[in-house]
Amino acid sequence: MEISDLLEQTDKLPNVPEVVRELMQALNDPDADYNLIAEKVAKDQTLSLKILRLVNSAHFGLTRKVSTIDEAVVILGMDKLNTLVIASGMANSASDVDGLDMREFWSDSFMVASIAQWLALRSDTVQADVAFTAGVIYNIGRLLLHLAAPNRAKAIQTLVKETKASRIAAETERLGFTSQDAGKALLDMWNLPEELGIAIKQYKRPYTYEVPSPLSAILNLANYINGAITDKREIDEVIVFMPKKVIQLAGLKVEILDEVEGVLNMESGLDGLI
Repeated sequence: MEISDLLEQTDKLPNVPEVVRELMQALNDPDADYNLIAEKVAKDQTLSLKILRLVNSAHFGLTRKVSTIDEAVVILGMDKLNTLVIASGMANSASDVDGLDMREFWSDSFMVASIAQWLALRSDTVQADVAFTAGVIYNIGRLLLHLAAPNRAKAIQTLVKETKASRIAAETERLGFTSQDAGKALLDMWNLPEELGIAIKQYKRPYTYEVPSPLSAILNLANYINGAITDKREIDEVIVFMPKKVIQLAGLKVEILDEVEGVLNMESGLDGLI
């Protein structure tokens, strides 16, 4: 099987609103016209209503109700609105996927995104909004696989569960490529920033690449911490096994280990997004 076989099934690709793709494309564009993008968000009735419902939720604790996207931009700032639009748009890109519990899938993605953003805020080299976006879509290749080749996807899940094989090994054996490779190919097809695709391709094993990506290191650490939260690991164990070389690549100082305990109680903020 080739990755192109998945991408050719255009009717099965994640249905991501065009304005969400534009926001992703604009992440590293200093000349991006965010006012124009905000206008496009406002014209997407489904997306704008969801965003306004989120902005007016107890989570933000605003003193007055916000009734327009323009008001949301003024109160929250464009960066915060960007993350909400991207997260909400992606969460509704596929609702019923054979072999995947979508609430669980997006809960995992948003948790990784939130941790990645937390890490990037402490990094010298990675932008927080880019890290959040990368976290939201870090597993997009697996979603693509379940949408376009559900039988193969379920066979891989069975192989991983029954033999305890790594997902990379199982996907390589059954497909000849990994879901990270497929994710990068999809992002390339959507003309999203190369930085995102490279990070998604590299994040499981950043140092096996000649030019490892700092953003991939952020994703690697976010996944490690997310796994620690899921498995309810003790803080001492989390710190001991947190990969120090990856911390360095991510542009973080070793002192980050002193703050890790706080992030272990983080919540994904999924409510309201799907």
